[in-house]
Amino acid sequence: MQTHITTTPFGRRPMTLGLMAKQVAAKSMPQGAKVEKWKTFHAIRDAKEPLGATDRALAILNALLSFHPESELTSEGELIVWPSNEQLTARANGMSPATLRRHLACLVDCG
Repeated sequence: MQTHITTTPFGRRPMTLGLMAKQVAAKSMPQGAKVEKWKTFHAIRDAKEPLGATDRALAILNALLSFHPESELTSEGELIVWPSNEQLTARANGMSPATLRRHLACLVDCG
């Protein structure tokens, strides 16, 4: 008997098998893999429709990437940044907190 429902740390959305599979795939990068973060952002921006990303979700991704200190994303480096919602809102041109959370969830769904 299940006594609880596993949820994501953002917005208390249910954790799905698809989300877990995307996390495993993201953590299984080849050794020595490197990409320039802004070239990657531009590729994601160009493929936003097939990915299901919105313009505002891309604005948040742009803000999140601006918090990453290095110009390259590597398999050896940490890919997670921890800005506060206030800092993220400021870099996303004053987006409201509810809109910020909604589009962060969109980024999670996109993988």
